[in-house]
Amino acid sequence: MGRFARNLMARASGGTVALSRLWPGRTDRLIIAPHDLRTADATRAAEIYAGRFVFAGKIVTCHGRSIFDLEPPSEDWEVALLGFGWLRHLRAADTALTRANARSLVDDWISNPAQKRPVGRRADVLARRVISLLSQAPLVLGDTDGKFYRRYLRGLTREIRYLRYTMLDIADGVPRLQVLIALCYASLCLANQARHIRAATRKLSDELQRQILPDGGHISRNPGALIELLIDLLPLRQTFAARNIAPPAALLNAIDRMMPMLRFFRHGDGSFALFNGMSSAPSDLLATLLAYDDTHGAPMANMPHTGFQRLDAGAMTVIMDTGAPPPPSVSHDAHAGCLSFELSSGLSRIVVNCGMPSTGRDNWRAFARSTPAHSTLTYHDTSSCQFVELSAMKRLLQGSPIVGGPVHVESHREAVANGVLLTTSHDGYLARFGVVHRRVLMAAHDGSRLDGEDTLSAAPGGRIRGNETDYALRFHLHPAVKASRLSDARGVMLVLPNRDVWTFEALDDKVELEDSVFLAGNDGPRRTVQIVIRQDSRHASSIRWSFVRSTTSASTTAARRSARREPELPL
Repeated sequence: MGRFARNLMARASGGTVALSRLWPGRTDRLIIAPHDLRTADATRAAEIYAGRFVFAGKIVTCHGRSIFDLEPPSEDWEVALLGFGWLRHLRAADTALTRANARSLVDDWISNPAQKRPVGRRADVLARRVISLLSQAPLVLGDTDGKFYRRYLRGLTREIRYLRYTMLDIADGVPRLQVLIALCYASLCLANQARHIRAATRKLSDELQRQILPDGGHISRNPGALIELLIDLLPLRQTFAARNIAPPAALLNAIDRMMPMLRFFRHGDGSFALFNGMSSAPSDLLATLLAYDDTHGAPMANMPHTGFQRLDAGAMTVIMDTGAPPPPSVSHDAHAGCLSFELSSGLSRIVVNCGMPSTGRDNWRAFARSTPAHSTLTYHDTSSCQFVELSAMKRLLQGSPIVGGPVHVESHREAVANGVLLTTSHDGYLARFGVVHRRVLMAAHDGSRLDGEDTLSAAPGGRIRGNETDYALRFHLHPAVKASRLSDARGVMLVLPNRDVWTFEALDDKVELEDSVFLAGNDGPRRTVQIVIRQDSRHASSIRWSFVRSTTSASTTAARRSARREPELPL
C-alpha cells in the first residue's frame, strides 16, 4: 500500500517528485567518487568503441545504431548493459578516446526513451547503475563542459529519485541491501545531503543487522551473496572515511563477520562450495576481497546460524549443508540440498553439487534446485523441499520460493580416536513418507579417507508410509575427475588432475556411474558423471561407503581392487 501511494503521488505530479523535497540545498556537484573493486579489462574498451558489446556470453554489434535501441539477446545481457558496470573497462584504458566514448554512451542513455524498459527499472539493476555512474564519474566528467555536467547530475538524481519514490517491487534479500547501499553512496557523494546520509545510514544498518547472521552468513544461505555484498560494502566503508564520517557500527561489524565466511566456503583451488544458488566465483574478485581480510586465519569449522559444517584434515576438505531452508521471502534461489556435501583434496575438487549457471539460469533452475542435483540421498526421486509450482503464484511471488522442507536439522561433531566424526539428520521426508535421513561422516586425521553412512528410519513411534520406498544415493563428480567402475561393481576408481588416485567403495551395494552435469563452470554447463547407489528402504535402510586416497598409481590400484576386497573401516 505504501508503494501504491508513492506511485500515485508521483503520477499526480507528472511522474516526478519536487527536487527541493528530495535534495535540500544545492545539488550541483559531486563531492567524491567511490572506488570500484571489480576487475577492469582495458582491452574491452576497444570492443565497446567498435560497437561490440559482449555480456553474459552474447555479442551484440551496434552497426551505427544506439545500443539502447537494439533488442537484447537475453535478460542477463540486458542486465549487464543497463547496470553500466562496463564503464570501468573504458576507465581502465584511460585515453581521450575512451573518455569521449563513455560520455557519448552515457549521454545516449540519459536522452534515450529506452530508460523505461522494465529490466532497467528493476531495483537491483537500477541500484547497480547508480553505483556505476557515481564510481565512474571521473571518467565521464573529466574533460566535459558545464552543460553536460549538469545534464549528468540531472540524470543521476532522476535515477536516485526512482530508487526512492517510484513503484519498485524490491525483493527481499540481496536486492534490498543493494538499493540501500546505492542510496548510501548517493547521499555521501553528492553535496548537501546531511539529512539523507543519516536516513540512509540508519536504514542500511537495520537491514544489515537483519540479513547478516551472527556467524557472518547471509540470511539466504547463498555463499555468493557474500561476494555480491562485500564488493560494494568495502568501498562504502572507505567512502565514509573519505568524507570524515564515522562508518556505522553495523557496517563495520557486518564486514568483520562476513570476511571469515569467504574462507569457510573456499576449496583448496580457490573455488566456492556450490550451495543455494552459488555459481562460479571469479578468482580475481575473490583475491581482491581476501586482500581486505586482516585475520588471514584458518577457516572456522562450524557456522551454526547459517547452517554449514567444514571438516579439514590434511589436504582434504569437506563442506556440508546442515541447515534448514531460509525464510520464504529470501528462498527464491535456495536449493533442496540438505545434508549434501562437497569434497576436495588439495587443489582438486572431487565431489561437488551441480551448482547454478552464471547465465541462462531459467533453463536449469528447476533441476539445479532439486535434491537429485546434490550429493546426498534422494527419496523416491523427490526433493526434500517443496517449491511453489503454480504459474500464477510464481508470477505473483516473482519466482518460486520454498514453502516446505526440513524443519529439524541436527548436527553434532566430535573428535574421536581415528578422526573427526560428524553426525547429522533432517526430517524433510518425514511428512510425506514418514522417514528421517541420517548421515554420518568421519574424516581421518591425515585426510586419507572419508567414511560415511546414510540411514533412513521411521520417526519414533511411527512407520514408513506408502509403497514408494525406493531411494538413491548420489555423489556428483567434478568434470576434471576421471572415473571408472571397478570390475566387482562395488567401487569406482577416481583419477584427479594431479594424477592422485582415490577410490570410492560401497562393499554391500552395487555402484553405478551415470551421466550428470556441472552447471557452475566458467564456460557454461559441462558434462560429468555421478556415482549412484539405488536401494529400497524396506530391504536395506542403510548404505555404508568410503572415499579413500591411494598411495599407488592408477593402474596398480585398479588391479589390486579387482583382485580383492579391502575391509571397511568401522565408524
